[in-house]
Amino acid sequence: MNTILVIEDDAQIRRVVEGYLQQTGYRVLTAADGVTGLALAQQARPSLLVLDLMLPGLDGLEIARRLRASPDPMLAGVYIIMLTARVEETERIIGLELGADDYVTKPFSPRELVARVRAAMRRMEAQANATAAQVLSAGPLRLDPTYRTVTLDGAPIELTVTEFELLHHLMLHPARPFSRAELLDVTQPDAVGDVSVYERTIDVHIKNLRQKLGETGRHSRFVETVHGIGYRFIDIDAE
Repeated sequence: MNTILVIEDDAQIRRVVEGYLQQTGYRVLTAADGVTGLALAQQARPSLLVLDLMLPGLDGLEIARRLRASPDPMLAGVYIIMLTARVEETERIIGLELGADDYVTKPFSPRELVARVRAAMRRMEAQANATAAQVLSAGPLRLDPTYRTVTLDGAPIELTVTEFELLHHLMLHPARPFSRAELLDVTQPDAVGDVSVYERTIDVHIKNLRQKLGETGRHSRFVETVHGIGYRFIDIDAE
C-alpha cells in the first residue's frame, strides 16, 4: 500500500485530506508542523507528500529544499504536491524551483486533490511496471525507465518525478518539438482550471532539469528551446 504524508498545520484541513485519501485506499500519515513532518518523511519515506507552504517550525519551501538535497534517492525524488493559500505566481514558481511537482491553491476541493494524487500515483506505478522499457542514451546521458535512473558521464543525477517524466518523454522523441500544453499532458493530464497557468510551470521544471544536466541558456546541450513552440531533445548522437 502506498504511503502518503500530509504536512498541514490546519487541523480541519488535515483531517479532511486524511479522510478522503484513506477512503481512496492509501495509507496516510500526518504532521502538524514542519520539524515533525520532515522527520516523519525521513523515517517513513512516503510515495507522495502533500505539503503546506506555511508551517510552524520549518516552512514548506525549506522542507522541499532539504528533501531534494537528500542522499536518499526515494526522498530526493518524492512527488510533492504543495498547498498554498497565496495566490501570487511568484510563490508558486519558487515552490516549483525548489522541486515541487504540483501545487493546489487554498481553498480547494478535496476531490480535486485526491484526483491529483491518484493521477500522480498512476503515472509512477505505470513507470515502475514498465519492466521491458528501453534504456535511452544520448552521448554521455543515459536514462533507464525500469530502474528510474539517470546518469551523466557515469555519475547519477537525482531528478524529481516530473523532471524524470519530462526528460523521458523528450528522449523518446528526439528532435521533435513539443508545446508546453503537450508536455503538461505528460506530467499533469488531469490539470483543471486555467491551463495556461499550469503551462508556465513547465518552464520552471525544464529550467530545473537543465540545471541538473549542467546546462544554462536557451540553446543547451540536450534540451533546446524552440521559439514560439516549446522544447525538444537534441539527439547529439545523430549530429
